[in-house]
Amino acid sequence: MAGDPRTRLFYETQAARYAAEGSARPHPALAGFLARLAPGAHILELGCGAGTDAAAILAAGFGLDPTDGSAALVRIASERLGRPARLLQFDALEANAAYDAVWANASLLHVPRPELSDILARIRRALRPGGLMFASFKTGDAEGADALGRYFNQPDPAWLLAACVPGWELVALTLRRGGGFGGVPTQWLALTLRRRQPVTGPRPERR
Repeated sequence: MAGDPRTRLFYETQAARYAAEGSARPHPALAGFLARLAPGAHILELGCGAGTDAAAILAAGFGLDPTDGSAALVRIASERLGRPARLLQFDALEANAAYDAVWANASLLHVPRPELSDILARIRRALRPGGLMFASFKTGDAEGADALGRYFNQPDPAWLLAACVPGWELVALTLRRGGGFGGVPTQWLALTLRRRQPVTGPRPERR
């Protein structure tokens, strides 16, 4: 997670509680997202948390690079998966055309608003042309901290789409009511984007 020190501190000190109280089931959109991918596609997970979605991705036969910005959660996910997850801050993502998809469930929502366009550009660069990204956010009118001190950017759909850099194609945008950590009712915004294929064609004739 980039940017906010209080958010990083929460996940480092409360990782065991967060893992124990989190959902034991993968995100409801995960199966549909995986169905859009070729068998064995290579996926980067940003914010793997305790490894719930990661376990489902691996069980479905996909290649996976599970990452999180919290060292404590990386340890928990690695133990659960029986293989290493790795520590990665969003702003340290430097991969170039290395992945077929990026799964970022409830993670980019902690990126400070001024930094989000840059992080989305990094994700786009990390994808191969035609690659997919899924990200989910808590919606709201303004950014700010919750009762636990965690920062949330809380975008509405229009603001979020404006933050997306050129070169993306919108695949799906959905809103749903759900819960959050601690059982707090939450309005969730889910966004699926595709990295545009480069435009190819015959070169114009020189005269």
